[in-house]
Amino acid sequence: MIEMVSHGLANLEVTLKHSGSLFMYAGHHGGAYAKNSYGNVYTAVGVFVLGRLFREAWGKEAPKMQAEFNDFLERNRISISMELVTAVLGDHGQRPKDDYAVVTAVTELGHGKPKFYSTPEVIAFCRKWRLPTNHVWLFSTRKSASSFFAAYDALCEEGTATPVCKALDEIADISVPGSKDHVKVQGEILEGLVARIVTRESSVQMEEVLRKFPQPPLDGVDSDLGPSLREICAANRSDEKQQIKALLDNVGASMCPDHSDWFGNSGLDAQSRNADRSVVTKFLQAHPTDYATKKLQEMIRLMKQRHFSAAFKCYWNYQKIDSLSNDNLYYKMVIHVHNDSVFRRYQQEMRKNQGLWPLYRGFFVDVNLFKATNKKAAELAKDGDALLKNINGALDSNSSAVDGLADEDSNLMVKLKFLTYKLRTFLIRNGLSTLFKDGPSAYRTYYLRQMKNWGTSPSKQKELSKMLDEWAAYIRRKYGNKPLSSSTYLSEAEPFLEQYAKRSPSNQALIGAAGNLVQTENFLAILDAERDEEGDLRVEHGAAPSSPVSTSVDVVPKTEGLIVFFPGIPGCAKSALCKEILNTPGGLGDNRPLHSLMGDLIKGKYWQKVADERKKKPARIILADKNAPNEEVWRQIEDMCGSTKAAAVPVVPDSEGTDSNPFSLDALAVFMFRVLQRVNHPGNLDKSSPNAGYVLLMFYHLYDGKCRREFENELYERFGSLVKMPLLRPDRAPLPDAVKTVLDEGISLFRLHQNRHGRVEPSKGSYAKEWARWEQRLRVTLFGNADYLNSIQVPFESAVKEVLEQLKAVAKGDIKTPDTGKRKFGNIMFAAVRLTPADIVGLLRKVSEKDTAVNTFLNETKLEDSLTKAHVTLAHKRGHGVAALASYGIYQHQEVPVSFNALYYTDKMAALEAQLGAVNGEQITSRNEWPHATLWTAPGVTPKEANMLPQLASEGKATRVPIEPPITISGVLDFY
Repeated sequence: MIEMVSHGLANLEVTLKHSGSLFMYAGHHGGAYAKNSYGNVYTAVGVFVLGRLFREAWGKEAPKMQAEFNDFLERNRISISMELVTAVLGDHGQRPKDDYAVVTAVTELGHGKPKFYSTPEVIAFCRKWRLPTNHVWLFSTRKSASSFFAAYDALCEEGTATPVCKALDEIADISVPGSKDHVKVQGEILEGLVARIVTRESSVQMEEVLRKFPQPPLDGVDSDLGPSLREICAANRSDEKQQIKALLDNVGASMCPDHSDWFGNSGLDAQSRNADRSVVTKFLQAHPTDYATKKLQEMIRLMKQRHFSAAFKCYWNYQKIDSLSNDNLYYKMVIHVHNDSVFRRYQQEMRKNQGLWPLYRGFFVDVNLFKATNKKAAELAKDGDALLKNINGALDSNSSAVDGLADEDSNLMVKLKFLTYKLRTFLIRNGLSTLFKDGPSAYRTYYLRQMKNWGTSPSKQKELSKMLDEWAAYIRRKYGNKPLSSSTYLSEAEPFLEQYAKRSPSNQALIGAAGNLVQTENFLAILDAERDEEGDLRVEHGAAPSSPVSTSVDVVPKTEGLIVFFPGIPGCAKSALCKEILNTPGGLGDNRPLHSLMGDLIKGKYWQKVADERKKKPARIILADKNAPNEEVWRQIEDMCGSTKAAAVPVVPDSEGTDSNPFSLDALAVFMFRVLQRVNHPGNLDKSSPNAGYVLLMFYHLYDGKCRREFENELYERFGSLVKMPLLRPDRAPLPDAVKTVLDEGISLFRLHQNRHGRVEPSKGSYAKEWARWEQRLRVTLFGNADYLNSIQVPFESAVKEVLEQLKAVAKGDIKTPDTGKRKFGNIMFAAVRLTPADIVGLLRKVSEKDTAVNTFLNETKLEDSLTKAHVTLAHKRGHGVAALASYGIYQHQEVPVSFNALYYTDKMAALEAQLGAVNGEQITSRNEWPHATLWTAPGVTPKEANMLPQLASEGKATRVPIEPPITISGVLDFY
C-alpha cells in the first residue's frame, strides 16, 4: 500500500470501524437486509433507525423526504450499506450511548457491473439526503501513509477513540469528521480502522465535494421524535413479532408502507416463504433478459461448478404476491458465503476471467422467472442481444470501465483492530462458551492462543492473563455452571472492568475505558505519568504468561511431555513412521520414554484416551498414530497441552497443495495407491475394502477450503512448529492424464453424493452404481500407472531420517517458529536509531587512547562489558505524542549516519552527544532537546537522568570530553 502511495499511483483512505451490524437498504420495494437475512427483527431495527435519522435531519419534512428517498433508490437501482449500531441487538464491543447508523457504501446497479460510489461520492450523496457519514482520513504521500501505519502500531494495544482520532487528524493530508462523533454516540472503545487504496484523484475530488456540499443542518434534532428504539423494544417484550410490528408502525407509512417482508401476505405468513430448492437450477437454465441477470448466472454457475462453500437460498417475494402466477414467479435469492476462503478463491477466478462480476458478502437478488410467448421471447432475445452489443462495445473501448477487474489494487484493504476492543469481544464474549463448557484451563488456552495469533506484546499478554483469570473466577463464582448470555454479557463485564481499572494506572491503560468513572482525560494523563521516557533501555520485567506453545523458540522442558500428531490422510505412512521412531535407539535424543497409540486399535474416544495417558505419565512423548484432520481435533490437542503441561508438534506430508486444499492430486494419488496395496489392515482400510477410494476422498475433503500456506500457517500459529515429512520427488514428471481424470471424476462424484446424502455410505445412496464403477476404474488406473507412482515417491528410509532430525530439533529447542507471512503489529513506544555496541566500543577506545581519565573511567565502570545495546532516541510516545512518533515511519529500516562529538560522564552515568545525518537527502532530527546515546547508568539511576548531563557539565558536576574530529557511526532507524 505504501509503495503505491509513494509512487503517486494511489492514495490511502482510512475510516473508522464502528461496532455494529451490516444493514442494507434499497428502498421500500427494493428491500431491507441484514448480512445474510431479511424480514426479521434486525432489518426492522435498521428501518426504524434509518427512519428516525430522517426525522432528526428533516424535521417536519421527514415524511415527504422519506418517500422521495425510497422512490429515488428504486428508480435508480441504488442500495445503501450502513453500519447499524444499537444496544438492542446484543452486545458488541461496547454498549453504545445512542442508537445510530453510519453510511459506509452506496451501490448503483444500473445496466452494467454494480458501481460502488467513491468516498467523495458517498459523502456528496449523504449530505444531499442528510444521512450520517463516517470519519474519513486521506493520506496522499509516502510520508503520511507510512506515518499512519506507525501511528497504528503505537496505539494498537492502548488506543481509544479520542487519541486515535487526534493522532490521525495531525498526520492525514485531509481529515473529514464524521456526522456522528464516535465518543458521543458509541463511546471511547474503538473497534478499529479500515485502510484501503483509492485513486490518486480522490484528494481533489474530496476537496471539491467538501466545497460544494457543506455539512447539512439537522432541522429536527430539537423536536419530539417520538419513542426511541430502546423504549419501543422495552415496551414490547412479549415476542419478536410484536416488537417488529411496533417498530414498523412507529416508523410510519412514508418510510415503510408494506410489512409483507416480515409478516407475509394474502394469507401466507413469513414462515411459509421458503421456496423450492429447484429455483436456483431453473434460474441458471433460464434465458437472461438483461445483462445483470446474465452476469449473475455466470457467477452462480461458476461457484457451483467449483463447489465453493456457499448457500443459495430462495424465498417468495411477498411484495409481488399479487402478480404471481404459474408462468410468472418472483423470488428473493440470498447468496450466503460460508467461508472466507471462498472470496480468495473467487478472486483467483476473476484474475483468469476478467469478465466475472465481483462476489460480495451480503448478496441479495430479486429474481423473476416467467414463461414468454414466442413473440415475446423473440423481442427479449433481440433486446438482450442489442444490450450485450452495447456493453461489449464499451468493454472494447475501455476494458476497465464497465466490467471485469478494473483495478486489482482497488481491492486492497486491511482492517486494523484495537486491543481494548478485542479483549471485550474476542477474549471475553467469544470465550464464554469455552469458559462455561470446558472450564478455566481451557479458557486460558483459548485466550493465550488468540493473543499469540494477534502478536500481542509479552507485557500486555501478562497483564491480560492476570485480568482474564480474575474475570473467569469472578463470573464462574457468580453464575456457577449456568452460562452467561453473550448477547448481554456487558451487563456483567463492564462493572467488572470498571472496578478492575480503578485499582491502578496500568489497569486503566489496559481496559481503555469502562463505566462512567474512567474518563478519557484521566486515562491520558495517567498513561503519560505511568511511562518512563527511556524505560525502553531496561529489559521488560516478567515474561509472557506460560503457554502450551512458546512464542519464540519451541523448547520442550524435560519435565513436560510432547504430543506428536499427524494432520494427514490414510496412506501418508504415519503408522510406519511411528514404528520407526519407536525402534530408533535413543528415541528423540533425550531420556523421555516414547509411547504410541494407534487409532485403529483404540476403542472409544481416541483423543480422550490420549488425554488419559497424558495425565498418567505427563513427561513422556506420545505418538498419536491417528489422522488429525480438522480444527476441532487441533483444539482438543491444544487443550491437552494446557491441562497436562505438554507441547505438541504436527507432522504433515510435504505437498504443494492446490488453491483450495493443502494436498495436491499427486499426493492424493500416492495415498490411494498405498492404501490399495495394504493387506489385513487393523482399520479394515485396505485392498479388500470396496469403498477405499471414497474414504480417502472423504478425508481429502476434510481439508477443503485451505490452500497449503493457510494450512501450514494455522498449524504454526497454534503449535509453534511444524515437521514436514518428504513425500514426492521435486523433479517428478507430471501426473498422467488418466490418473488425473479418475481423481477428478471421484471428486465430482463425492461432491454430488455429499450434497444429496451427506455422510451416508456410498453403497446406500442414489449414486451406488456410479461409486462401484468408479472404485473399479480407480484400481485399474492406479495399478496401470504403478511404475510412475512408485518412481515419484521419496524413499521411505530417507523420509524417516529427515523427520527424526526435525523432531529431535523440536525436542531440544533448536527450531524457531517460522515466519507465517502475517504482518506483526506491536505496541511501539519510541523511535530510535539503533547502534551496534561493537562500533560504540571501538569509538570509546579511540577516545580513551587520547585521554587517560576516560580510560580510567571505562576500566572502573567496566562499561565495555556491560554495553549490550545503544541507540539515539528520536521521539517517545509519552513525551512527544503519537503523531511525532509516527512521522519517522517513512524512514523505518533506513540506515542513518550518526556523528558523535563529545563524551559526557559522571560517577553515575555516561552518554555520547549525537548529531544525526540525512536519509535520501532528508535531515533526520530528534525531538529530544539533547540528542544522545546513553551508555551506562549506575544502579538506582534511570536512563532518563542522562538528559541532565549537559547542565551538570556546565555546573562543573560532569566531565565533557570533546571528540575531535567527530566520529561517525551508522545505525538503523526503527520503532521499539
